[in-house]
Amino acid sequence: MSVADLPPAEDLPVAALAPAPVAGVVPVEEPAAVPEVRTDLSTADLHPSLEDPALNSMNFLNEVANHYPDAVSLAAGRPFEEFWEIDALPRYLETFSRHLRDDLGHTAEQVRRTLFQYGRTKGIVHRLVATNLELDEGIAVDPESIVVTVGCQEAMVLVLRALRSGPKDILLAVSPTYVGLTGAARLVDLPVLPVSGGPAGIDLDDLLAKVQGARAAGLRPRACYVMPDFANPSGVSMNTATRRALLSLAREEDFLLLEDNPYGLFHGDGERVPTLKAMDEQRRVVYLGSFAKTVLPGARVGYVVADQTVTGADGSVGLFADELSKIKSMLTVNTPALAQAIVGGKLLEHGCSLAKANVREREVYARNRARVVEGLAARFGPESPVRWNVPAGGFFVVVTVPFVVDDALLERSARDYGVLWTPMHHFYDTGIDGREGVRALRLACSVVTPAQLEVGLDRLTRLITDELAAAR
Repeated sequence: MSVADLPPAEDLPVAALAPAPVAGVVPVEEPAAVPEVRTDLSTADLHPSLEDPALNSMNFLNEVANHYPDAVSLAAGRPFEEFWEIDALPRYLETFSRHLRDDLGHTAEQVRRTLFQYGRTKGIVHRLVATNLELDEGIAVDPESIVVTVGCQEAMVLVLRALRSGPKDILLAVSPTYVGLTGAARLVDLPVLPVSGGPAGIDLDDLLAKVQGARAAGLRPRACYVMPDFANPSGVSMNTATRRALLSLAREEDFLLLEDNPYGLFHGDGERVPTLKAMDEQRRVVYLGSFAKTVLPGARVGYVVADQTVTGADGSVGLFADELSKIKSMLTVNTPALAQAIVGGKLLEHGCSLAKANVREREVYARNRARVVEGLAARFGPESPVRWNVPAGGFFVVVTVPFVVDDALLERSARDYGVLWTPMHHFYDTGIDGREGVRALRLACSVVTPAQLEVGLDRLTRLITDELAAAR
């Protein structure tokens, strides 16, 4: 019988399909059925930071905003959007490509590879960033001390990861603190010790006491995180004298300062105060920068200036930036070249000065801040228990009220009153500096129109008035 004479396989009995036994060979038994393996996880199996409120804050606030899209948002600290142009993006890309070709002497193949391939870990716009820092901030640094990052958030993670060398290391931070810093510290197991802020932007006596107290307890303070210009969330700034005293204290007590400066260009009518880094004569300051507010957040490009020297075990001396680039190479490999090219193109179009590039935006923010402050004054007279600060720049105004401001109140505000804001408790550390029972909220005025501001303030006033009446 030939193969052609056999019936189709699907018509044969199962036994007929099995191979015939071979003499001298012991048949192998079929393996027993494998029991089902469950892949469910418990939070106890995961990093403990994932249960920390700091890591839930941003997601929670975004979810509330998504659930109530018709509510006026005085919550989001996003940059003004109306000046953005889709057509500008290819123009920025072409400008940067021309810079590579004409200014840096790249061939057409090199330009193509720079934009399309994996890139240099420390970034491809570092020279332009260095020029921008010198023009806008008076900061003169070697471009090699700059690491271009995926947003400023990655810069924070890189620095904190590098500084956390053992369980005795701690970070200090002015309270209330930007929640992204707190979350980044949690991820790298670096405890955060809060330092009082106050009207000067930082309480230097409290900072000294916290540093010395930590050392007495066997801990090692590595750095203090500060946002000296129009801080998020408080809106408070440090004057020149406070900055000088802070630098002196950092030198005397031997710790670094992590200076975060996303809002420095958005000042009021007065002269700008020099950044800590511009005043830094002994490389005490690690400078964290971002193009999210000054170019566009969608590019997700930030940077860190880390010009401190690092001595290796073999006696070699390099830059702290080089150590950070090692971590980055294992985290994001490199910052996307196309995103860097967009930022580089805008820098080049404005002679590397973002102060010049953001004149219209600065005027919008100044107008909106004034409207918020004036609007609150018009709605709550001097006899009212409601209070607010008057920042000299930036995006935020903090309102203090005589009742607890929590997430439940925010959700009710969005649902019943149609206005969003941010509870200030999100910026305090759980169980350390009084996250519970905070009686303040943050208003962001950066991404709304004047008409939206008025409607939002009217709705907020109704909420506060009702809460005051219910408390009587």
